[in-house]
Amino acid sequence: MKDIQSQIDHRRIDIKKVGVKTITYPITVLDKSQKRQKTIATVNMYVNLPHHFKGTHMSRFIEILNRFHGQIDLKGFRLILEEMKEKLDAEAAHIEIAFPFFLHGSGKTDDFQVKKYDCAMHCLLEEEEDLRLEIAVPVAHPFNDAQDGHTLSVGLWGNVLIRVRFRKFMWLEDLIGVVEKTIGRESPEGTDSNAAERPMESLLENLANRFAQLTELKWYSITVENISQGYSLFATLSSADCP
Repeated sequence: MKDIQSQIDHRRIDIKKVGVKTITYPITVLDKSQKRQKTIATVNMYVNLPHHFKGTHMSRFIEILNRFHGQIDLKGFRLILEEMKEKLDAEAAHIEIAFPFFLHGSGKTDDFQVKKYDCAMHCLLEEEEDLRLEIAVPVAHPFNDAQDGHTLSVGLWGNVLIRVRFRKFMWLEDLIGVVEKTIGRESPEGTDSNAAERPMESLLENLANRFAQLTELKWYSITVENISQGYSLFATLSSADCP
């Protein structure tokens, strides 16, 4: 039987992306305290298709993924992408992995003991590798208790979405910690009247100031979102916007 997918295509039309998506797959990510954490990811894999090929066998994506079963972590991305480029004869390979990351709470009896953070890795390999990490950090709704003046957190105020490219390695936990410590300083007891009147912009500015000090990052983007009933408000900036 002829391999139609690999035959020469004389129409000279490049297809930018061809692949498989929404694969549910077990992966391993690095965990600062436990060394490794097993979780379940949604995986998209695709390549560009040069004009001289009619197509590619979609089963090859799954074959490559299965070959790295149990070895899919941040360090393994490049190996997967290199094999995608080689086996599929592509100029560029892409992989997107979205997964929940779990951290244990502070241990206080009134706290939920395990916190979940939605993360995603986007990696492109062409001539060079481009790796981008995304983390969504929930922001609780703070208010002052009228009886004793304590600051409490009830419900979800919104979230902070950070996107980063690394200059050198940084733990997921440390990135999350930077965001959560900055959020903690934005509680009503720790802000002035101007910040209290514009909490979204104030939080974004403080996060940008803190991220600008992180030498591990070569690029970052921060979005602060306030979730309301039926709509959301947001403010965003990236390191390219900062002086």
